Amino acid sequence: MSSMVLGQNFHTISGYIEDESSGESLIGVNVYSKNLSVGTTTNNFGFYSLTVPEGNWDLNFSFIGYTDFSKNLEIKTDLELNVSLALSSQIINEVVLTDQISNVEQTQTSVISVPVVQIKSIPAFLGEIDVLKSIQLLPGVQSGNEGASGFYVRGGGPDQNLILLDGVPVYNASHLFGFFSVFNIDAIKNVKLTKGGFPARFGGRLSSVLEIDMKEGNMKEFKGEGSIGLISSKLALEGPIVKDKASFMISGRRTYADLLLNSVQPSEVSGGYYFYDLNAKLNYKISNKDRIYLSGYFGDDIFGLNFNDGGGINDLDSQDEFNFGLGWGNKTAAFRWNHVFNNKLFSNTTLTYSRYSFDIDQGFESGDYNFAFAYISGLKDFGAKVDFEFSPNPNHSLKFGYSYTYHDFFPGELNLDFSFDETDVDTLFQFSDDLQAHDSFLYIEDEIKINERLKMNIGTHLALFSIKDNAYLKLQPRFSARYLLNENWSIKCSYAEMQQHLHLLTNSSVGLPTDIWVPATDSVRPQQSRQFALSINTNFLDGLLEAGLEGYYKKMDDLISYKEGSSFWDAQSWESSVEIGGEGKSYGMELFLQKKKGKTTGWIGYTLSWTYRRFDNINFGDWYAYKYDRRHDISIVLSHKFSDKIDIGATWVYGTGNAITFPQATYWSYPGGPQGEYIQTLDYYGERNSTRMNPYHRFDLGVNFHKQKKHYERTISLSVYNLYNRKNPFFVYLDEDPDQTVARQVSLFPIIPTVTYNIRF
Repeated sequence: MSSMVLGQNFHTISGYIEDESSGESLIGVNVYSKNLSVGTTTNNFGFYSLTVPEGNWDLNFSFIGYTDFSKNLEIKTDLELNVSLALSSQIINEVVLTDQISNVEQTQTSVISVPVVQIKSIPAFLGEIDVLKSIQLLPGVQSGNEGASGFYVRGGGPDQNLILLDGVPVYNASHLFGFFSVFNIDAIKNVKLTKGGFPARFGGRLSSVLEIDMKEGNMKEFKGEGSIGLISSKLALEGPIVKDKASFMISGRRTYADLLLNSVQPSEVSGGYYFYDLNAKLNYKISNKDRIYLSGYFGDDIFGLNFNDGGGINDLDSQDEFNFGLGWGNKTAAFRWNHVFNNKLFSNTTLTYSRYSFDIDQGFESGDYNFAFAYISGLKDFGAKVDFEFSPNPNHSLKFGYSYTYHDFFPGELNLDFSFDETDVDTLFQFSDDLQAHDSFLYIEDEIKINERLKMNIGTHLALFSIKDNAYLKLQPRFSARYLLNENWSIKCSYAEMQQHLHLLTNSSVGLPTDIWVPATDSVRPQQSRQFALSINTNFLDGLLEAGLEGYYKKMDDLISYKEGSSFWDAQSWESSVEIGGEGKSYGMELFLQKKKGKTTGWIGYTLSWTYRRFDNINFGDWYAYKYDRRHDISIVLSHKFSDKIDIGATWVYGTGNAITFPQATYWSYPGGPQGEYIQTLDYYGERNSTRMNPYHRFDLGVNFHKQKKHYERTISLSVYNLYNRKNPFFVYLDEDPDQTVARQVSLFPIIPTVTYNIRF
């Protein structure tokens, strides 16, 4: 190994790395010089920069599933080197669940990347491959209820996860009342989850950052894929606009349960439920130094029911008509411009737009009588961000930038319209005035190589949030370090302070659209957190297996919750409906064992955790278990490739039952006195969340049959959800009769077999 000493001349090698067959940029490619023991990885746009001393060195480019590329370089000056990697001729379903740098060498704690190929091998619920359900199988990540796509990270709530689609926040990532996510797997290129040890470039949430990057589009030839499943069909197309210079990708999905129901339901009933989503992206290489990207997402859930009985309450010639509607959806757009100033300095400028909205309406009409109400709520963002990456020498890699977002909050209003004969009443209850806020931050972080064993990432995040006459300024330090014990063992630690300026008023666990986003105000402070993490990591069996054991402690402040008995229906200010100043704490350990090479791949994850909340006016001011306090959580994920024609995937999950609150006693009351005509029962609840549902466990199995045709590849996917038909609890209620009160469990999903037909061309 050659040592780098003071006085040597240094030069920088930089460029883009892409897929040889499609021209897609590759994220996380390992660029390494064994001679020098220095290396780097490509960023989210496939760009790398590596500074080395003058001399003759070997440079290796490696990425799982691709053939390694090596080149001997005589370095006398700065060098631009673009590389195309070819798919390996011996592709097997290898999985990498950390970045391409091994878990031992990586500086950052609590980060996991899940490749799309692995997500597609996991058995799918109702045939719908789902990114968020795959994330739930990782240690430290929990689901809410049975079948739900929402996720909870290290004791945090659903609002504490920053979900970014091509750098744009997505505020409600659920379809079908939370059972599916909005992310169509056919449009996705990369998935990365950060649970702690947050670098300075991340902010605005307390618990996690989920980065999802869309495909850029094939620059070489036209390609497509589609599928027909149990509840939906989808189609994705991509190809060059100008070969090797510009490309497009478009992907769409729609359910068709409404079409099937309308064909069989009675004539007096119409309507149903469906969702759709559309992803699109354009990619243009202006030059070797400039590239632009334009991407967008559009999706809606629409539920409607109309009943017309043909008769009336006022006269025989009129008709009674009842209708109910519920709709919610997201729209996002991003414009990105990459610019290479020189071999050491790279920038990305992003303009973003995000909108989330929902509405509920209900009406009844009969003759001269009609009644209707409507509830509307939403949130709209406009943002701009510029990020820089600067590599001055082999021992430093700096990232810095600035972000600004304009928020327009519409917490909601309820409109009632009532008329009878010639009387007409139209009343508006406004949940809150529209609120506008300015959200900005500056950040800088430095990846520092102290010596061959010790690397650190040190940074700070300065956030400013202003709304009306109030402003919140917060300096948030970030630190992580890795120390190599030897080539197969390392220890890591991290500390991060986070501030979140948005709150989610939630009535449910599954991300229903009745969850309302609201900002910090003069009376409702931003959420705060401090998190420590310590881990030990190892590789063994020549890198065939990787393992990590990580402990964490997270303290949260200024949490909010609805007051007892309050909800989004209250016709008053939302600020008067919430408890403020809440505290939270979560701590535990996570074990992660993974096999990422060979025909059999997968992982085992185990989480042991404790999560608590405290509010002055809830649970008598005492600490109580958070609803998703789950002591034990186990996930086993395996896939095996028998041949090019057959592969299987299997998952088994186990979790301690969710915490719930039941009455401890019931009292009989006589509101009219001892001689009253009726009896009223009063429940005493005691300690909040002191009871547990039954444990949750489930086994899923999927088999894929591939067949290569002349012009396309066909895949038939068979999957079975809940193979051994476990009656898992969805919710529990009390069944009362004169003799006894019994807790009864409602289970939602029995064993569910599905079949999906897929085609690629």
